Amino acid sequence: MSIQNTIPSDAADVIIIGGGIMGASAALFLRERGRSVILLERGLVGQQASGVNFGNVRRQGRYLVQLPLSNRSYGIWRRLSSLVGEDCEMIHAGHLRVCIRPEQAAKVEAYALEAKAYGLDLELLNSTTLRQKFPYIGREAVLGSYSPLDGHANPRLVAPAFGRAARRAGARVEENTEVLSIVKTGEDFHVSTRGGAGFRAPTLLITAGAWAGSMAASLGEPVPLVARGPQMGVTEPLPYRILPSLSHSSPHEHETVYCRQVTRGNIVFGGGQRNEVDLVRVRAYPNPESTLNQMPQLQRLLPGLANVRIIRTWSGIESYLPDDLPVMGPSGKMPGLYYAFGFCGAGFQLGPGVGDVMAELIDTGATTTPIESFSITRFSVERSHV
Repeated sequence: MSIQNTIPSDAADVIIIGGGIMGASAALFLRERGRSVILLERGLVGQQASGVNFGNVRRQGRYLVQLPLSNRSYGIWRRLSSLVGEDCEMIHAGHLRVCIRPEQAAKVEAYALEAKAYGLDLELLNSTTLRQKFPYIGREAVLGSYSPLDGHANPRLVAPAFGRAARRAGARVEENTEVLSIVKTGEDFHVSTRGGAGFRAPTLLITAGAWAGSMAASLGEPVPLVARGPQMGVTEPLPYRILPSLSHSSPHEHETVYCRQVTRGNIVFGGGQRNEVDLVRVRAYPNPESTLNQMPQLQRLLPGLANVRIIRTWSGIESYLPDDLPVMGPSGKMPGLYYAFGFCGAGFQLGPGVGDVMAELIDTGATTTPIESFSITRFSVERSHV
């Protein structure tokens, strides 16, 4: 694409800050639209939340307002291997949501009716049918909601694959490049980095996860973002028999666990309460008590895990907003500035769709997928009424 040849090496049409799945996919899709791109990542592409999450590729259970975006992302996941040249251990084997409490089952049934209008067809299974189809599910389950077209993938592989694909498409990907300041002068954003390198572009997209809050605040748009660390773990290998990803739907946080089995036999799990993190040191610390709390809940879902050995636990740094919805779209104050962050622990499946939508929005000024509910301006409106 000849556009790169007319722009200095430290300049581009678009600078993206944050090399997770959203930033890396946005870089690829912008290149497909002919835009020159510089992607800046403080560590390695996919090193933070995009690489340490559970790996759930699910539409089921999302807020209804997120389903159009989730559906768009689903279409990209279906062609992932041809898009990035790697399969990323993507398994399209469905997602099963299990309820143990009858009051929660009623909510899941109502959700299935509402989601149908958004193109998400869910199969509701009573306790008998559920165990006939999935005999490993525990006896306490009263309802299952099965989404056969969902699945799971290896999060350690996906964002780096998008980063490599973006680089092959002509994007400049700068790893180990920490952003120190962002200033807009005239038509351009000027981004300075540790080590002295500087970059400029008329368009800036911030996809920096838990660190995006401080960047937005420095640009005059603070948001009530908090960072937390989900607790994950993986078991020893077991006979491979669980194809879909599983989750326990409950109104109680400590009961909300989820798991998936990889083809090697290990079961990856997470859920429950989240841990404290250190944004300055870039550290999330696993809490042994969290694992101890997860295990009895996982055994309610899968009694066969009663005697399994856990071989590793970990955490990561994710960002959360009080309404459980992300910030996504243009700045409310500064032309040329765009955001996509704060996906509240549920951004992995959305990631490629977010990148595609942001590329469309930046390139054309509009998007065919509704994202108005995610505008950063909703927080400035809230503050004006305080």
